[in-house]
Amino acid sequence: MEKRLRQARPFFWENPARRPVAACGEVLAVHAPGVAAARERFTRFAPLLADLFPELRAVGGVIASQLLPIPGLADVWRDPEGNAAFSPERLFLKGDHDLPVAGSVKARGGVHAVLCVAERLALAQGLVSSPQDDYRRLAEAKARTFFAGHRLSVGSTGNLGLSIGVMGRALGLGVDVHMSREAREWKKKRLRDVGARVVEHASDYSAACAVARAEAQGRDDLHFIDDENSLDLFYGYAVAAGELAAQLTAAGLSPSPERPVSLYLPCGVGGAPGGIALGARLLWGDAAVISFVEPVQAPCFLYGLASGRHEAASVAELGLTLATEADGLAVGRPSRFVGRLMEPLLDACVTVADAGLLRHLAALYAAHGIEVEPSAAAGLAGMEVVCGDPDGWRFVRDRKAASGVLVAWATGGRLVPEAEHAAFRTKAAGLAG
Repeated sequence: MEKRLRQARPFFWENPARRPVAACGEVLAVHAPGVAAARERFTRFAPLLADLFPELRAVGGVIASQLLPIPGLADVWRDPEGNAAFSPERLFLKGDHDLPVAGSVKARGGVHAVLCVAERLALAQGLVSSPQDDYRRLAEAKARTFFAGHRLSVGSTGNLGLSIGVMGRALGLGVDVHMSREAREWKKKRLRDVGARVVEHASDYSAACAVARAEAQGRDDLHFIDDENSLDLFYGYAVAAGELAAQLTAAGLSPSPERPVSLYLPCGVGGAPGGIALGARLLWGDAAVISFVEPVQAPCFLYGLASGRHEAASVAELGLTLATEADGLAVGRPSRFVGRLMEPLLDACVTVADAGLLRHLAALYAAHGIEVEPSAAAGLAGMEVVCGDPDGWRFVRDRKAASGVLVAWATGGRLVPEAEHAAFRTKAAGLAG
């Protein structure tokens, strides 16, 4: 395995520690209440979110994305014998690239984490009397004056920082975003435009998080949101599975053991895909087939799992550089919490090259006019790797995945400047030439 990772070439890895859900009941039971509480918290805050964000008014403050059919990509994925791998009518894109408020999958987790901080502070201060109170009061001048005395802090490669920054500033909280060297300039500018403080680091994501974490220690006015270990973030991501379940049911495609749902989830440190995976296991048990997809230069989750060392394993040990177009996935060490939680729950990991990300980004635009950033094309590229790998295709057949629904999770793109979208497609065209 280590030799394969050092080669920095795409490959499929099946998780040998995966256990049937019947053997994981205790683990799932621990986290089910947290997911339910996150769902309820989003409901409590929905009227406030509708007031704060004009784009949410028509939907009553609900942060949700569409489930998009992508039949035009059916010819892209071939099995080892060159045949079409999947039926066009069973191919979907979960459109978190277009989520309101923050334009990425981080909108759910990041917004939820900010709401958790705000709710704890507001209840302690008496700004609201109970969770049954009208939370629109938190947009009033008294609440904003109080929130101005508190700051949020987070380490980010970009999208999580945007989510925390936009939501935190909308409530009047101060926000410090510690951004690693991979972060793109337009994301830094957007944060500054909403009034967040951007702290730039020449080091990688893990180092930026370490600085932010250390600064917050011992302070009551600085609240560090830990992407590597936060349950608030994790449960916020997990509610997405319930949203997907409703969409599949409405389409007459409810998963079953004979027709499972296969989720291809882009993975950085592991929080967002881990939360979604947990939600899927709680809803569908073994009728969900879950794969995390990482860049060949940053396969930290795969390496942590396969080595058994989790957060102690760094891809730098493999001679890998984190250099990738998928800036949101450029992480050297996995989450300590999520890595261990996912060990018995995750089916597989897949690594993809930048060329695959760009080709699928361009193919998605050509077929359906959908613009995503390279990180968000990881699920699509991962499907190609799985189909073309003999072990991967055996895995698909064994899990009956080809007869079920396949969902590639698109994680970001809405806020990307048009010039950058065009540049990604130009790079893809250059690869095709």
